[in-house]
Amino acid sequence: MNTRISQSIEQSIAAKQAILNDNAFMQRIEQAADTIIQSLRNGGKIHFCGNGGSAADAQHLAAELSGRFYFDRPPLNAEALHCNTSYLTAVGNDYGYDLIFSRLIKGTGHKGDVMVGISTSGNSKNILHAYEACREMGIATISLTGESGGKMKELSDILLNVPSCDTPRIQESHIMIGHIICELVETALFKS
Repeated sequence: MNTRISQSIEQSIAAKQAILNDNAFMQRIEQAADTIIQSLRNGGKIHFCGNGGSAADAQHLAAELSGRFYFDRPPLNAEALHCNTSYLTAVGNDYGYDLIFSRLIKGTGHKGDVMVGISTSGNSKNILHAYEACREMGIATISLTGESGGKMKELSDILLNVPSCDTPRIQESHIMIGHIICELVETALFKS
Protein backbone atom coordinates (compact mmCIF):
# COMPACT_ATOMS: atom_id res chain seq x y z
CA MET A 1 0.00 0.00 0.00
CA ASN A 2 1.11 3.56 -0.69
CA THR A 3 2.80 4.93 2.45
CA ARG A 4 1.75 8.52 1.71
CA ILE A 5 -1.92 7.51 1.71
CA SER A 6 -1.56 5.82 5.09
CA GLN A 7 0.37 8.77 6.52
CA SER A 8 -2.26 11.28 5.37
CA ILE A 9 -5.06 9.26 6.93
CA GLU A 10 -3.11 8.77 10.16
CA GLN A 11 -2.33 12.50 10.38
CA SER A 12 -5.99 13.38 9.83
CA ILE A 13 -7.02 10.96 12.57
CA ALA A 14 -4.31 12.32 14.90
CA ALA A 15 -5.58 15.91 14.54
CA LYS A 16 -9.13 14.81 15.26
CA GLN A 17 -8.03 12.57 18.14
CA ALA A 18 -6.20 15.55 19.69
CA ILE A 19 -9.47 17.53 19.55
CA LEU A 20 -11.39 14.60 21.05
CA ASN A 21 -8.90 14.37 23.93
CA ASP A 22 -9.08 18.11 24.68
CA ASN A 23 -12.06 18.80 26.96
CA ALA A 24 -11.59 22.57 26.73
CA PHE A 25 -11.70 22.38 22.93
CA MET A 26 -14.85 20.25 23.07
CA GLN A 27 -16.45 22.84 25.37
CA ARG A 28 -15.56 25.61 22.90
CA ILE A 29 -17.32 23.67 20.12
CA GLU A 30 -20.41 23.49 22.32
CA GLN A 31 -20.06 27.20 23.17
CA ALA A 32 -19.86 28.03 19.45
CA ALA A 33 -23.05 26.07 18.77
CA ASP A 34 -24.80 27.75 21.73
CA THR A 35 -23.76 31.20 20.48
CA ILE A 36 -25.23 30.45 17.04
CA ILE A 37 -28.40 28.98 18.56
CA GLN A 38 -28.96 32.08 20.71
CA SER A 39 -28.40 34.39 17.76
CA LEU A 40 -30.86 32.50 15.56
CA ARG A 41 -33.45 32.32 18.35
CA ASN A 42 -33.22 36.10 18.67
CA GLY A 43 -33.63 36.74 14.94
CA GLY A 44 -29.91 37.00 14.15
CA LYS A 45 -28.00 35.97 11.08
CA ILE A 46 -24.93 33.74 10.82
CA HIS A 47 -22.29 35.14 8.45
CA PHE A 48 -19.46 32.92 7.18
CA CYS A 49 -16.23 34.01 5.48
CA GLY A 50 -12.99 32.49 4.26
CA ASN A 51 -10.60 32.47 1.31
CA GLY A 52 -9.83 29.67 -1.16
CA GLY A 53 -10.57 26.27 0.37
CA SER A 54 -11.83 28.01 3.49
CA ALA A 55 -14.29 29.97 1.32
CA ALA A 56 -15.58 26.64 0.03
CA ASP A 57 -15.91 25.41 3.62
CA ALA A 58 -17.68 28.64 4.63
CA GLN A 59 -20.16 28.25 1.79
CA HIS A 60 -20.64 24.56 2.60
CA LEU A 61 -21.44 25.23 6.27
CA ALA A 62 -23.72 28.17 5.49
CA ALA A 63 -25.65 25.89 3.15
CA GLU A 64 -26.00 23.23 5.86
CA LEU A 65 -27.81 25.81 7.99
CA SER A 66 -29.78 27.66 5.32
CA GLY A 67 -30.72 24.45 3.50
CA ARG A 68 -30.90 21.40 5.72
CA PHE A 69 -28.56 19.09 7.55
CA TYR A 70 -30.04 15.84 8.87
CA PHE A 71 -33.76 16.45 8.38
CA ASP A 72 -36.34 18.62 6.67
CA ARG A 73 -37.01 21.81 8.58
CA PRO A 74 -37.37 25.55 7.95
CA PRO A 75 -34.27 27.32 6.63
CA LEU A 76 -31.95 29.19 8.98
CA ASN A 77 -30.57 32.67 8.30
CA ALA A 78 -26.99 31.87 7.27
CA GLU A 79 -24.90 33.03 4.34
CA ALA A 80 -21.30 33.03 3.12
CA LEU A 81 -20.12 36.58 2.44
CA HIS A 82 -18.14 35.80 -0.69
CA CYS A 83 -20.96 34.46 -2.89
CA ASN A 84 -21.72 37.69 -4.79
CA THR A 85 -18.94 37.88 -7.38
CA SER A 86 -20.05 41.28 -8.69
CA TYR A 87 -19.74 42.69 -5.17
CA LEU A 88 -16.35 41.01 -4.59
CA THR A 89 -14.85 42.25 -7.83
CA ALA A 90 -16.23 45.78 -7.43
CA VAL A 91 -15.10 46.23 -3.83
CA GLY A 92 -11.81 44.41 -4.47
CA ASN A 93 -11.13 46.73 -7.39
CA ASP A 94 -12.35 49.97 -5.80
CA TYR A 95 -11.30 49.53 -2.16
CA GLY A 96 -8.95 46.54 -2.04
CA TYR A 97 -9.39 42.86 -1.35
CA ASP A 98 -8.64 43.33 2.35
CA LEU A 99 -11.96 45.17 2.79
CA ILE A 100 -14.36 42.82 0.97
CA PHE A 101 -15.79 41.24 4.13
CA SER A 102 -15.73 44.29 6.41
CA ARG A 103 -17.70 46.44 3.96
CA LEU A 104 -20.30 43.73 3.50
CA ILE A 105 -20.71 43.01 7.22
CA LYS A 106 -21.17 46.75 7.81
CA GLY A 107 -23.97 46.71 5.24
CA THR A 108 -25.71 43.47 6.19
CA GLY A 109 -24.74 42.71 9.79
CA HIS A 110 -26.62 43.63 12.94
CA LYS A 111 -25.93 43.51 16.65
CA GLY A 112 -26.56 39.96 17.87
CA ASP A 113 -25.44 38.29 14.63
CA VAL A 114 -22.52 35.85 14.51
CA MET A 115 -19.53 35.86 12.16
CA VAL A 116 -17.75 32.55 11.55
CA GLY A 117 -14.31 33.18 10.07
CA ILE A 118 -12.35 30.28 8.60
CA SER A 119 -8.61 30.60 8.00
CA THR A 120 -5.97 27.90 8.39
CA SER A 121 -3.31 30.52 9.21
CA GLY A 122 -5.59 32.78 11.21
CA ASN A 123 -3.97 35.74 9.47
CA SER A 124 -6.33 36.53 6.59
CA LYS A 125 -6.40 40.33 6.45
CA ASN A 126 -9.91 40.52 5.04
CA ILE A 127 -11.24 38.45 7.95
CA LEU A 128 -9.28 40.53 10.47
CA HIS A 129 -10.84 43.73 9.09
CA ALA A 130 -14.27 42.09 9.24
CA TYR A 131 -13.68 41.11 12.87
CA GLU A 132 -12.79 44.70 13.74
CA ALA A 133 -16.11 45.78 12.23
CA CYS A 134 -17.88 43.01 14.15
CA ARG A 135 -16.44 44.28 17.44
CA GLU A 136 -17.79 47.77 16.70
CA MET A 137 -21.21 46.36 15.78
CA GLY A 138 -21.74 43.84 18.59
CA ILE A 139 -21.40 40.79 16.34
CA ALA A 140 -19.88 37.69 17.98
CA THR A 141 -16.91 36.08 16.23
CA ILE A 142 -16.16 32.36 16.02
CA SER A 143 -12.86 31.38 14.42
CA LEU A 144 -11.81 28.10 12.83
CA THR A 145 -8.02 28.27 12.46
CA GLY A 146 -4.86 26.21 12.69
CA GLU A 147 -2.84 25.59 15.82
CA SER A 148 -1.54 29.10 16.56
CA GLY A 149 -4.81 30.91 15.90
CA GLY A 150 -2.78 33.59 14.14
CA LYS A 151 -3.88 37.20 14.50
CA MET A 152 -7.54 36.10 14.59
CA LYS A 153 -6.87 34.69 18.06
CA GLU A 154 -6.92 38.17 19.61
CA LEU A 155 -10.15 39.20 17.84
CA SER A 156 -12.12 35.97 18.40
CA ASP A 157 -14.84 35.49 20.95
CA ILE A 158 -14.51 31.74 20.44
CA LEU A 159 -11.33 30.24 18.97
CA LEU A 160 -11.43 26.72 17.52
CA ASN A 161 -7.76 26.32 16.64
CA VAL A 162 -7.14 22.85 15.24
CA PRO A 163 -3.94 21.37 16.73
CA SER A 164 -2.07 21.08 13.43
CA CYS A 165 0.10 23.20 11.15
CA ASP A 166 -0.74 21.18 8.02
CA THR A 167 -3.35 22.98 5.88
CA PRO A 168 -5.18 19.88 4.53
CA ARG A 169 -5.41 18.32 8.01
CA ILE A 170 -6.67 21.62 9.45
CA GLN A 171 -9.33 21.93 6.74
CA GLU A 172 -10.49 18.34 7.27
CA SER A 173 -10.96 19.11 10.95
CA HIS A 174 -12.74 22.39 10.17
CA ILE A 175 -15.43 20.52 8.24
CA MET A 176 -15.79 17.97 11.05
CA ILE A 177 -16.18 20.76 13.63
CA GLY A 178 -18.56 22.66 11.37
CA HIS A 179 -20.73 19.60 10.85
CA ILE A 180 -20.88 18.99 14.60
CA ILE A 181 -21.96 22.60 15.17
CA CYS A 182 -24.61 22.35 12.44
CA GLU A 183 -25.99 19.18 13.99
CA LEU A 184 -26.13 20.75 17.46
CA VAL A 185 -27.84 23.87 16.08
CA GLU A 186 -30.39 21.96 14.02
CA THR A 187 -31.21 19.57 16.87
CA ALA A 188 -31.60 22.37 19.44
CA LEU A 189 -33.85 24.46 17.23
CA PHE A 190 -36.03 21.81 15.62
CA LYS A 191 -35.89 18.41 17.39
CA SER A 192 -38.46 18.14 20.19
